[in-house]
Amino acid sequence: MINEQIRDREVRLIGEDGEQLGVVSAKDALKMAQDANLDLVKIAPTAKPPVCKIVDYGKYRYELARKEKEAKKKQKVTDVKEIRLTPNIDDNDLSTKANQARKFITKGDKVKVSLRFRGREMAHISSGRQILDSFYEMLQDVAVVEKPAKMEGRSIFMFLTEKR
Repeated sequence: MINEQIRDREVRLIGEDGEQLGVVSAKDALKMAQDANLDLVKIAPTAKPPVCKIVDYGKYRYELARKEKEAKKKQKVTDVKEIRLTPNIDDNDLSTKANQARKFITKGDKVKVSLRFRGREMAHISSGRQILDSFYEMLQDVAVVEKPAKMEGRSIFMFLTEKR
């Protein structure tokens, strides 16, 4: 809320250079802001009494947008990358997939390792768990198991994340 939109009887006023001007009526605060050719902006509407500041509103909005953009830059987005395996995978293929997973993990992403069973392969679920265990052993130096291997339908899933 700015200028005439502020309907409170009294407000705690902060001057244009940041000094506390105390609790004054909203009309007086608006008059002080107009005398300085600036705007009266409500900063903390939930406080008792509400806190208002004398600032240039356009500049104030620009500063808020800039701070928000800075905060967004510092956020880290983690993607979930998926590595698909089969129960009859060869050792070399497994190590290739492990190297790919290592790249994802060192980049900061989570890795979802899925092992899909088709047809008669469902009879050998225990060998599938051994494959996932050996896959994790290859990555033990950089990764830690976030969610252990779990059977869902015809697949076993396991989530790996970066070691801290």
